[in-house]
Amino acid sequence: MPRTPPLVIGHRGAPGYRPEHSRSSYELALALGVDAVEPDVVPTRDGVLVVRHENEVSGTTDVADRPEFRDRRVTKTVDGETLTGWFTEDFTWAELSTLRCRERLPGLRPGNTIFDDTEPVLRLRDVLDLVRDARTGREVGVVLEIKHATYFSGIGIDVAALVEHELRAADWADGAHPLVVESFELEVLRQVRQRGIRATWIYLLEETGAPADLAAAYGPAAAPYAQTVTPAGLDGLVGVVDGISVDRRMILDPDAHDRPRGPAAFVAEAHARGLRVYTWTCRPENAFLLTPFRTSADPAELGCYEQEWAVIRDAAIDGVFVDHADLGVAFFRG
Repeated sequence: MPRTPPLVIGHRGAPGYRPEHSRSSYELALALGVDAVEPDVVPTRDGVLVVRHENEVSGTTDVADRPEFRDRRVTKTVDGETLTGWFTEDFTWAELSTLRCRERLPGLRPGNTIFDDTEPVLRLRDVLDLVRDARTGREVGVVLEIKHATYFSGIGIDVAALVEHELRAADWADGAHPLVVESFELEVLRQVRQRGIRATWIYLLEETGAPADLAAAYGPAAAPYAQTVTPAGLDGLVGVVDGISVDRRMILDPDAHDRPRGPAAFVAEAHARGLRVYTWTCRPENAFLLTPFRTSADPAELGCYEQEWAVIRDAAIDGVFVDHADLGVAFFRG
């Protein structure tokens, strides 16, 4: 029986060609044929969910060049990482809406910088409306990633409540449109699910480290992400989530987490338990490829990405995140 192609997800839109999370990035991803797009969400001070990869926004907006916000620059610790910059929770939506998007990787993707300072920051509602109203001739979904829920809870912001409010207001809560909700923190997935949102629930897994919610609860005794892909760990997810989404290195590296079960054995084991497996993020540039698939020392040059992606495809994954929507659609669905 032919294998069903994986869901091809535009990671932050199409950031291989446009600044991530900009309107043009999402529009291009939709035009290039993705099955879904992935907005990351973080809150403002007044409870609006905005679409940014992180709550510190100096690397993806023009905030550092805005004199009126110079005094907002602070140092914070978010999920154990000390960061200095400008944070969404210190701005109202009215203030953040005046910022403009910038390319996060200008050295690697200089062509994208021609779009710098031309597009405003988006809200989650903007992306939901854009996808719902897109005239693609096919059903396109949203893969909503909730960022830093434990951190925000610690400063008095209930992200689960904000997600529910936004999804219901946009008519995305009752299953009328394809929706996946994902997070690196299992607790916030439970909280949103308990609010009656109809979605597919995906637990994101890093190659190393421990989830922020468990780290906050248990400190050094927190179970690492890697334990999740053991048989016992997968057993514990049955009935809690619908699947996992793993760092692609966990599939590509035969020595990382699976010994002695063999390369990516956890994919088949997850499927045997009725769990889906997604992977992130497939990018074609040498900078992101594992060493055997690089073509030169030039980080921006496209490497032998199809060879690397073939390993991922052959692992029978159910969904894949891509930066270059056209390449992802052509390879995984071609």
